[in-house]
Amino acid sequence: MSTAANAFGIDAGKSPELLFNERFKRIQDAVQCKQPDRVPIMLYAENWAADIAGITRMEMNEEPEKRDQALAKTALRFQPDSCFNVAADSKMSRILGDRMTKWPGFGLEPNVSFQFVENEFMKAEDYDNFIDDPADWSIRKYLPRAFPELEPLAMLPPLAMAGFGYYGLAWYLPTLAIPPVKRAFELLGQAAEHRLQFFARVGQTYQYLQSLGFAPPFYFMGPLIEAPFDFLSDTMRGMKGIFMDMYRCPGKLLAAEKKVIKFELDAALAQCRALKQSYAFIPLHRGSDGFMSLKDFEKFYWPQLKEVLVTLIENGITPTVFYEGTWEDRLHYLAELPKNKSVGWFQSSDMFKVKEVLGETMAIMGGMRVSMLNGAASVSEVREHTHKICEVVGKGGGFLMSTDIGEMEGSRPELVEAWINATKEFGKY
Repeated sequence: MSTAANAFGIDAGKSPELLFNERFKRIQDAVQCKQPDRVPIMLYAENWAADIAGITRMEMNEEPEKRDQALAKTALRFQPDSCFNVAADSKMSRILGDRMTKWPGFGLEPNVSFQFVENEFMKAEDYDNFIDDPADWSIRKYLPRAFPELEPLAMLPPLAMAGFGYYGLAWYLPTLAIPPVKRAFELLGQAAEHRLQFFARVGQTYQYLQSLGFAPPFYFMGPLIEAPFDFLSDTMRGMKGIFMDMYRCPGKLLAAEKKVIKFELDAALAQCRALKQSYAFIPLHRGSDGFMSLKDFEKFYWPQLKEVLVTLIENGITPTVFYEGTWEDRLHYLAELPKNKSVGWFQSSDMFKVKEVLGETMAIMGGMRVSMLNGAASVSEVREHTHKICEVVGKGGGFLMSTDIGEMEGSRPELVEAWINATKEFGKY
């Protein structure tokens, strides 16, 4: 790859429209495992944009105009191809009550990051009911446990009684008029209306960034789903519970995962059809090298995840998978996926090994360790590392430069500038 004396000056004088078109194509080419004009840069700024703009994380989350300006200031200063955050939203949690999240200014200090609070909302004895009827169990058992304002939903009759037609409605419809139940549904309506407005506002944010010449974050433009094992672990059984289940009731765990596969895929495919989207984002949490043995991975994790990924791909959807943690012992499993039909974002895995094993299987994203940007490296070390990543991992295309995780908090601006500058300098094909 060639070098340039002033990589930041490459885009000088171009209109926002031209910049957007170039950046969008650059990203799309890399996602499709093609060789673009240079390595695209995905700046997942998250709450770091608040630091750049001099506002709190609470302001970033709660005031859309300030979020727009923070992202715009960050994007214009560092000139990546795409600059974004996930636009955290506490209001739905505040409407419904929420035992699994804490937010800046709501349960936390105003200038700290969102926190996920893991709980065991599903008990081991719930497996049979979940497997028998996931929807009924989720609405009448799970939601009342996880959201205090939805506790009255436990008063509902079995949802299958709706199949009793006139008789079912005549005998059980009055339950909906009981004041606590009625209030729970009213709050669900408020939360739904808020989320509709929220998504519309997020769309406006990315339209604004597009007007400045920056491409949208492709992988956040479609549904969010998980590996079936993670689905059951993250918000239902908790890590301790599900790892005990692997040995205490493995058959029930596998049966529950089978149910999750079906309704997750049904939901993802329906959303993609409705919104005309062709991406899905899948963050992985429990499948990495340090969480379970390969034997357990082959039984409880990979077959189910592979079915989800292959089904999405067969339906024209590109999954972007965040391989959190280290996946070096598992890379050969990922090589089983359909060629050039997915994106792998790798956190702690050796990127050179990832390229060696998966360079002909998927587009690869990542490469810059946030620890380096936090000050663990000098400007020259950042440039040297970036150069090597561009030369080796970027060879032949199909590579998107990004940080290893989205949380860039603590990153030093001069190191981020050195990283982006070096990517433009050394990542040109």
